Amino acid sequence: MIRIAVPNKGRLADAALELLEQAGYADTTRGDRALQADLGDEVQAVFVRARDIAEFVDDGVVDLGVTGRDLVAEAGRELTELLDLGFGRCRMVLAARDGVTTEMALAGAMRVATSFPRTAARWFAERGAVPSIVPVSGAAEIAPHMGVADVIVDLVGTGSTLRVNGLREVETLFESTAVLVTRADTVADPARGRAIGEIVGALESVLRARDKRYLMANVRRDTLEEVKTILPGISGPTIVEVLDGGEHVAAHAVVDRRDVPRVVASLKRIGAEGILVTRIERLMP
Repeated sequence: MIRIAVPNKGRLADAALELLEQAGYADTTRGDRALQADLGDEVQAVFVRARDIAEFVDDGVVDLGVTGRDLVAEAGRELTELLDLGFGRCRMVLAARDGVTTEMALAGAMRVATSFPRTAARWFAERGAVPSIVPVSGAAEIAPHMGVADVIVDLVGTGSTLRVNGLREVETLFESTAVLVTRADTVADPARGRAIGEIVGALESVLRARDKRYLMANVRRDTLEEVKTILPGISGPTIVEVLDGGEHVAAHAVVDRRDVPRVVASLKRIGAEGILVTRIERLMP
């Protein structure tokens, strides 16, 4: 049995369960208050606070964990990142009122309000500064206005909350997304390593397919050289004979989602017919 720690609520939880289901690990047994669920194929989800997942993985309570890179950094545990899952994208930033610069924050005896005290202390220490860290449990944006701190270190998405509260980003500490983590000795175990490899492969196939589309079109034989230019695909388009054996063949290719409008327009210009674009559930290398 491979156990995966998943956030028990919030956007990370929803996105993690959706990804697992798309990879074939569907949660069909969990009740509203259940702490775990059978995902099938000897895989079990354990639902805990996102902030606790790094500790659960490092302590060996679970084999894998889905949580934010920011929370892994704050936990200070030496974990192995297996996959960047792409969702939950945000930035850890140093923010302050107008007039405060990075140099001022590093040079002065600044007070730093944050719910990520280890992360903040480590970032300042790496730059030779030792500020006074003021731990807060949330709403760090209010701290400079209340005289509690001079600057804050916090997560931001669009930065709109900072602007509403009269703050601006001074420095980006790092980018964060949801990640799949484990312990090095867990994947080193032959049996568990093989099972984890299967899970990682399934999740990767879903992530790889998300920005791709499968495109099919009937094209004239005399335009195949142009088709090869328009539809490079992964290793070139696949050309399939059409049953009637006429002047048309079927071209199949995987294309980037963002390229679909351009590709379709180019195919139409060379007389392609019956163009079909569809989503891909999984894509293996």
